[in-house]
Amino acid sequence: MSQFDVTVIGSGPGGYVAAIRAAQLGFKTAIIEKYPTLGGTCLNVGCIPSKALLDSSEHFEKAKHEFADYGIIINEPKVDLAKMIERKNSVVEQTTKGINFLMDKNKITVFEGLGSFESATQIKVTKNDGSSETIDSKYTIIATGSKPSSLPFITLDKERIITSTEALNLKEIPKHLVVIGGGVIGLELGSVYLRLGSQVTVVEFMDKIIPGMDGALSKELQKVLRKQGMKFELSTAVSAVERNGDSVKVTAKNKKGEEVNFEGDYVLVSVGRRPYTDGLGLEKAGVELDERGRVKTNDHLQTNVSNIYAIGDVIKGAMLAHKAEEEGTLVAEILAGQKPHINYNLIPGVVYTWPEVAGVGKTEEQLKADGVDYKVGNFPMRALGRSRASGDTDGFVKIIADAKTDEVLGFHMIGARAADLVAEGVIAMEFRASAEDIARSSHAHPTYAEAVKEAALDATGKRSIHM
Repeated sequence: MSQFDVTVIGSGPGGYVAAIRAAQLGFKTAIIEKYPTLGGTCLNVGCIPSKALLDSSEHFEKAKHEFADYGIIINEPKVDLAKMIERKNSVVEQTTKGINFLMDKNKITVFEGLGSFESATQIKVTKNDGSSETIDSKYTIIATGSKPSSLPFITLDKERIITSTEALNLKEIPKHLVVIGGGVIGLELGSVYLRLGSQVTVVEFMDKIIPGMDGALSKELQKVLRKQGMKFELSTAVSAVERNGDSVKVTAKNKKGEEVNFEGDYVLVSVGRRPYTDGLGLEKAGVELDERGRVKTNDHLQTNVSNIYAIGDVIKGAMLAHKAEEEGTLVAEILAGQKPHINYNLIPGVVYTWPEVAGVGKTEEQLKADGVDYKVGNFPMRALGRSRASGDTDGFVKIIADAKTDEVLGFHMIGARAADLVAEGVIAMEFRASAEDIARSSHAHPTYAEAVKEAALDATGKRSIHM
């Protein structure tokens, strides 16, 4: 029987990062992945392929509607969806092969098959051909991620009633895509097909889209997406989804209690994700789950079984690849006797629409609920020379600071490259910077980042220069 110091079950961003860090720290490390390619949901059917399609569709959108404004005259552009999908697949292939390289580089043993516990220290790997082998591991890290959720009355046929996985590989552009759920995944994939010519209707149970983010971002993103042509039905509860041939009907009740119907040729069910623990054999190891089916862990991400840890989407907290990566690193370093930490308040959230949306720290709604005395600085992207030069004038930066100490408590942005610029807020808050600290820091001109400085100036006493 092969023996390892650390075995990771699942090769997504949390799993492969945990394996690499463990190997760097001198542990004999193995990783188990049931699919033929490494990288988990994120690299195969999540973050990476969706961003590839978002970029392709954004290029088409600009060619069709904006090039002429820049003095670029071309023939009417056409969509080759098959080519877009082919490029997306190529990006995925390159990225997953990169993980294979990293496994080899760090001398990590890779097992392809379903990993399941036989005991707290023994893991059975069942391969696709039915054969199996059992390995012994001193420590195990569960990193099996999540799967798309559905609603109990919806039958996913994966043809017309689909999840995000199928939406990445459609053979045609929908005429009318009905998206159930106004969260990150639904809005991103809705944006892809909206740009390619689909009518897109978002049906959301809550009274706003991206409900977990700052309310000002939700309001602004809805305004911008509506301007782009996306339709929204908020405070609307879906009660039935029925397919009839190539048509799908969604039945719901609006906030007035009236029955409403939406008909499309595709319905994307995007109502969140669930932790994936199927087939793990947790009961044989004695690992406990919580009431929501997540693996229970303590502050060190240790389960109730002392040598078994869990990270990422399979435990509590935001289902984000970068959160899983931080947790994978933390567990490996704890096993090596180090004292790492994660500040969960400073895990940024991003929506890769265009403009992008990003936030970190406390929202204004959270601070109000907590009774915190705060102040807010805002700056619109349209006031920046860089934004006008690129034509990206939608959005703003919002910085929330403590009213007395000026410490930055929240950083929220919608605008060009918000996904990259949110890191400025993360770093500032990690070092407990004040709004004055950001305001006194030189920002290159002309850049989108100048909006951050200007918002900080606004927060320190309405000192913004360009507003």
